[in-house]
Amino acid sequence: MIETKTNFHTHCQRCRHAFGTEEDYLKSAIEKNLDQLGFSDHAPFPDHDFGNRMPFEELPDYISAIEQLKQKYPIPLFKGLEIEYFPKYSDYYKRLFGEYGIEYLILGEHFYTAENGDIKNIYFAESTLDYIYYAQSVCDGIETGFFKFVAHPDLMFLNMFGWDGNCTKACEMIIECAEKHNAVLEFNANGYRRQENFYPDGRRFPYPHINFWRMVKNTNVRVIIGSDCHEPHQIFDEKVELAYKTADMLGLNVIDTIF
Repeated sequence: MIETKTNFHTHCQRCRHAFGTEEDYLKSAIEKNLDQLGFSDHAPFPDHDFGNRMPFEELPDYISAIEQLKQKYPIPLFKGLEIEYFPKYSDYYKRLFGEYGIEYLILGEHFYTAENGDIKNIYFAESTLDYIYYAQSVCDGIETGFFKFVAHPDLMFLNMFGWDGNCTKACEMIIECAEKHNAVLEFNANGYRRQENFYPDGRRFPYPHINFWRMVKNTNVRVIIGSDCHEPHQIFDEKVELAYKTADMLGLNVIDTIF
C-alpha cells in the first residue's frame, strides 16, 4: 500500500512535447490525493537549444507560475527542472539554485558527452559501447551533488541492441556511483506508457529494464518512483501503480520523498 503519494517528475506544455498548464497538473495531483508535487520540466540552456524543452526566455514565467500556485493551493509544491549534466555549465546549475530559486534538479541525461568530446543523443546510440560513455556522464553528474535524483537511469535500453558486457558494465558504473554518493535512482513509469516491443533480449518495454533493477536490488541504493507525466491524467495513473508494484516485487529500497 502506498502511504505517501508524491511525484517529482512532472512536465508541462512549456517543453513542447507535453500537454496542459502547470495548474492543470496541480489540479490532477489534488484529485489523485497526492501529498507532495514537484514540477520538473525540461530545462533550457542559456546558449544552446537541445530541443524538446522550454525556451530559455520562458524560464522566469515557469518559475513565477509555480510560485503563484504555491500561494493558491495547499498542497506542498516544489520548483524543479530536469536537465542534462555538462561540466561547462556548472556555474549555470548554481545560478538555477541561487538567482532563479530552483529547489531541485533532476539529472535527466538524454544528451551526453562521448569519449571524443562530442555531444551525443542516447536515443541514437550506435552500439552498446555508447552506454559506457552515457554511464560515465551520469556518474560525472552524480558526483557534483547538484541533483536530487537520476531520472530513468536505464533509458539507454530503448535502443535495439542485445545484452552484452557493455550493458552490464554501464549498469554497474551507475549503480556503484549511486551507492558511493548516496544518490537516488528513479524507477520511471513513463517507460510503461511506451509500446512494448521485441528486443534482441526479449519482449519488453524500452525501460524500466528488469536486468538493471535486479542489480539495484542487491544494494542499498534508494529508489524514487517517478511518473514522468506529460499529460495531467498521468500524474498518478495505472502505470505509476504498476511501477510501485514492480519495485515492491523486486524488493527495491523505495523512498516516498526527496525532501
